[in-house]
Amino acid sequence: MDISAIDEAGGYLYFHASPENATQKYLYRTKLNGTGNAERLTPADYPGTNSYNLSPGAKYAVHSFSNYYTRPSTEWITVANHKAIGTGIKIDGAASEKSKSNVEFITITTEDGVQMDAWMAKPANFDASKKYPVVFYVYTEPWGQTVKDSYGAGRNFLYKGDMAKDGYIYVSIDSRGTPVPKGRTWRKALYKNIGILNINDQAMGAKALLKQYSYLDSERTAVWGWSGGGSTTLNLMFQFPEVYKTGIAVAAVGNQRTYDNIYQERYSGIPQQDETPYIKGSPITHAKNLKGNLLYIHGTGDDNVHYNNAEMLFNELIKYNRQFQMMSYPNRTHNISEGEGTSAHLQTLYTNYLRQYCPPGAK
Repeated sequence: MDISAIDEAGGYLYFHASPENATQKYLYRTKLNGTGNAERLTPADYPGTNSYNLSPGAKYAVHSFSNYYTRPSTEWITVANHKAIGTGIKIDGAASEKSKSNVEFITITTEDGVQMDAWMAKPANFDASKKYPVVFYVYTEPWGQTVKDSYGAGRNFLYKGDMAKDGYIYVSIDSRGTPVPKGRTWRKALYKNIGILNINDQAMGAKALLKQYSYLDSERTAVWGWSGGGSTTLNLMFQFPEVYKTGIAVAAVGNQRTYDNIYQERYSGIPQQDETPYIKGSPITHAKNLKGNLLYIHGTGDDNVHYNNAEMLFNELIKYNRQFQMMSYPNRTHNISEGEGTSAHLQTLYTNYLRQYCPPGAK
C-alpha cells in the first residue's frame, strides 16, 4: 500500500499491506536482499486499519489503530516486538461494541465477474421481511477508498439525524481503480476509464445487491457523493437511470476537460492525443439521459473543481429540458464550510431532499 521505512543497516523494507482483506491495513517487512517471505508485524489482536509512522532506523513507531466498532487510538511502540512504550492501546470491550454495530462488510460479485468489497449499515429494528430505501455513498476514483474497516464506516456525515433510526440502509462499494490492496491490474483498470469502467462496476454492484437482498427497495434507491463522488453520482444518474432514482451531487466534475491536468492526465492520458476518455467519462456527455430526481450543490468560489463545471452541466440539462434542483453557496470553496451557518444549512438541505424523494422507513 505504501513504503513506511527503509532500514539499510538492518536490511529491511517496511511497508503497509493487507493481502487477505482489502478493507484493512497492517505493517509488514521484508528483507532488502529479496530472500525470505514478507513478515507481518501487526499482532492479530488489532483487526482493522493500522497505520505506522516509523522512526529513522525503524526502531520505534507511532501506531494508530481503529476498526468499524473501535474508536481511533494511538500508542508509541518498539517495532521489533510491537510492545507499547508507556500506556498502550486499550481495546477492552471491543467484542461487545462489535455486537452493537449495525455495520457489516460484504463481498459482491457482479454479472461481469468482478468481485468488490462493500459495507452495509442496516436500520434499527431491522426486519428482513420488509423493504427499506437504500442510499449508496460513492467516490470510486483513484484518489480514495471508501470501504475501510475503520471507525466511521457506515456513517453519513451530511445526514442531519440518525439514518438507522429513520429507516435507511446505507451502502458503499469500492470498484476497480480505487486504491485498495488488490494489485496492479485492479488499479490500472481505470486508466482512460474514469467515468466509464468505475460507473459500470458501481451500477452492476448495485444491481447485484438489489437482486441478492430482497429487503432493498428498488423503487427507493439514492446515490450521493462529493467531488469525484459527485461526478460518479452524476454519471450513475445519467448512465443508469433505471437503477438510481434520486441523486445528490456535491462539487462534481461535470466536464473532465476542465479539471486539473495533474490529476486528469495522470489517469486519462493527454487529451490532445486521445480525447475519447474525456468525452465518454464526463457527466455532461450523458446529461440528456436524466430521468430521476437530482440535487446539484457547488460553491461558487471552488478553486479545485471550478464553478464553470456546474454551469456547463446546467446548460446541458436545460438544453434537453431535464428538470433538476441546484444550490450554489456564494464564494465557498471545495469544502463548502466557510461562513456562519453553512454546514448546518448544507446538512439540512441534503437531509430534506433525501427524505422527500427517497422516503425513509420500512414497507
